[in-house]
Amino acid sequence: MRNLILIVLLVIVPMTRSQGQTLAVLKYDGGGDWYSNPTALKNLIQFSNTHGATKLKLKPEVVHPEDPALFSYPFIHMTGHGNVVFSDEALKNLNTYLIGGGFLHIDDNYGMKPYILPQLKKLFPSKVLKEVPSDHPIFNLIFEFPDGLPKIHEHDGLAPQALGIFHENRLILLCTFESDLSDGWEDQSVHKDPEDIRLKALQMGANIIKYAFEF
Repeated sequence: MRNLILIVLLVIVPMTRSQGQTLAVLKYDGGGDWYSNPTALKNLIQFSNTHGATKLKLKPEVVHPEDPALFSYPFIHMTGHGNVVFSDEALKNLNTYLIGGGFLHIDDNYGMKPYILPQLKKLFPSKVLKEVPSDHPIFNLIFEFPDGLPKIHEHDGLAPQALGIFHENRLILLCTFESDLSDGWEDQSVHKDPEDIRLKALQMGANIIKYAFEF
């Protein structure tokens, strides 16, 4: 019990400020390409530090969900196109991390959705993944998105979806589907997105980081 309390404190304390904090990419099992968009989080951190008043370390780390180091990072980003598998230990670790004050952003790079949803049911059997309304603070903390999640890449043309899991009225896990935010965070030369589209992706990402640290 004492170890659990210490772990939870490690999560809660860093959430009070962003100065000197490090963000991380989640390296999950199952064969999915967790390493997609390698320049995305780095670029988002730089944008957030410039426009969102954060002072994050510029280099993100990589962490496995079973690793105790997970609790060192107040914000975890996850993306990919394919299969996702969380072991029992990973599920336990992620649950403790999120309930204790951590934040997980899952950005479907198109193809992850059918694999991640069953894992989220295992992660929080008693919670429901539900739509984050367009008037939620995450859409207006720094930059205004009155219509909710922006569409960055068209692919199949479906409307973007922001779905979340809440604990005690706080959004602790955000899934962004049919948007491809992290593609928009990548170096411009990778996807050659128009600057206005790329800017929307970075602005939405800065809002997400701001929410993770302030709520």
